[in-house]
Amino acid sequence: MNFKELNFTAEVLEGLDAMRFEKATPVQEKTMPHIIAGEDLIACAQTGTGKTAAFLLPILDKLVRTGHQGTNTLIIVPTRELAIQIDQQLAGFSYFLDVSSTAIYGGNDKDEWNRQKTALTSGADIVVTTPGRLIQHLTMGYVKFDQIQHLILDEADRMLDMGFYEDIMQVVGFLPKQRQTLLFSATMPPKIRELAKEILNNPAEVTLSISKPAEGILQAAYVVYDTQKIPLINSLLKDKDLPSIIIFSSTKSNVKEITKSLVTNGFNAKSIHSDLEQAEREEVLREFKNRNIQILVATDIIARGIDIEKIDLVINFDVPRDAEDYVHRIGRTARAQTQGVALTFINEKEKLEFHKIEQLIEKVVYKVPLPPDFEDGPVYDPEEIIARRKKGKNKYGNKRNFKKKSGDQTKSE
Repeated sequence: MNFKELNFTAEVLEGLDAMRFEKATPVQEKTMPHIIAGEDLIACAQTGTGKTAAFLLPILDKLVRTGHQGTNTLIIVPTRELAIQIDQQLAGFSYFLDVSSTAIYGGNDKDEWNRQKTALTSGADIVVTTPGRLIQHLTMGYVKFDQIQHLILDEADRMLDMGFYEDIMQVVGFLPKQRQTLLFSATMPPKIRELAKEILNNPAEVTLSISKPAEGILQAAYVVYDTQKIPLINSLLKDKDLPSIIIFSSTKSNVKEITKSLVTNGFNAKSIHSDLEQAEREEVLREFKNRNIQILVATDIIARGIDIEKIDLVINFDVPRDAEDYVHRIGRTARAQTQGVALTFINEKEKLEFHKIEQLIEKVVYKVPLPPDFEDGPVYDPEEIIARRKKGKNKYGNKRNFKKKSGDQTKSE
């Protein structure tokens, strides 16, 4: 579908043309007619499919056509990185429009707080925010959301995973009951359905490619011992001409260790983790986006909050704790129908977890042999692991020992 078929205003189409947006992606094609019609919507689509534009463009078009006084649209997201990303996209789409927006998030100084307060009290047309920081402003009494016409929850599943359900419901209590509500999520667990029943009114539903990696991603894995992981990264990246690489790890200690090793070996690498101030994190992301940094090493804090084109390689230093997080991590590459590579390192304790990922994505990921100068890694045989668990052994192959104490059974492993 061409965007002109949606009858957007000339001003909106001019912005799309400037950003080289020509044809709608499947998620845009299926969701935008519902949004334009004013329906509530629950949409399930993986990262990298263009869902941000799917909800921004119809809202901008409505603002151009009708004008507005006060805040018209509230977009709630799980992380400050995603809030910044959406605000940046808004700036691009609305370059030729008389529409104002602001990003509201925590982790900043007094001057930033005052900027946010000014934007909220002056009535920015579109507010993009994290739940916690918005509640801080709302409880001060100066925020007026009585004119809100659109509420959008993006990455709703991640917000619930992070424990934001009560915060979301508290924010909803400040909004008019008569509004259009849009819920976008990469997955659709029961808790999302429960949230939808609470805040949506007879919603339309759109589901695309639940928990499946993009077709353009070449997936592979290495089965390794923990001590082999960092040497393997250095070996794989040596003499490789890959301009843009992301390495994900579940812990900030690993992130720091990986980055230190890469820098020591002459790679242009920097990291993002929770010990950095917000301004530092934004600067690292800006450098990476501008290709001034080749390798970004990060915790899951940005797994769903980074929107950078042409990432050549994603490496999972460890298997994601949640099988669906695997899809989000590797979704940083092969965005918008491009090609990319995703590699995962599996240690001896993570075999069953990775097998669950393969079941989720309905695909057996190729296990690449280690380079010739490496010792052999663990044997990957998930069927054997499952069989052992059924026979009373844990996932590491150890027997479960039960000791009776006062009639109770105490398990020790």
